Amino acid sequence: MQNLFSYPLTLDDLGSGTKSYHIKATPIQLKFIAEVLKVEKIETFEAQITLNFNHKAHRIDVKGIVNADVEQTSVISLEKFIKHYSPEFEIFFDTELTAAQLREMDFEFEDEVPDILENGQLDLASIAMEQLALTLDDFPRKDGEVFSFASEFDEDDTPKENPFAVLAKLKK
Repeated sequence: MQNLFSYPLTLDDLGSGTKSYHIKATPIQLKFIAEVLKVEKIETFEAQITLNFNHKAHRIDVKGIVNADVEQTSVISLEKFIKHYSPEFEIFFDTELTAAQLREMDFEFEDEVPDILENGQLDLASIAMEQLALTLDDFPRKDGEVFSFASEFDEDDTPKENPFAVLAKLKK
């Protein structure tokens, strides 16, 4: 599948200091994003991302917010509905770290683990899509919908049978 939604940056593009980027998906890109995220439809998708590149520390701090309106199907009523997502995120990349070096490092649970750059590039669109994917509901439902289960029998009124009674019937 061809990547139709991409905003790649190289280290040379960044320079020092802080830069801001605004990404907005076109209708064709919205269809691509919906296909990648396996949702019914994406109505809108925008991201505001700020990068701060510190050459001395070999670190790129990425902060931002994604705003997306996603059409999903409720697992309770099976009706389609649109839900707005606005995940905020902060991640960082180590510009000199390789995948092999990362695997060899020991981290504690609370430690902040850096991401690595692939081929010296940073794709802002992929970062934004990933952040939305992390916040999508696994079992979407409309606001206010609650699952309720009604049993077909009432435990108080139904006589309890001896489980061995079935075996006794088979013996006859």
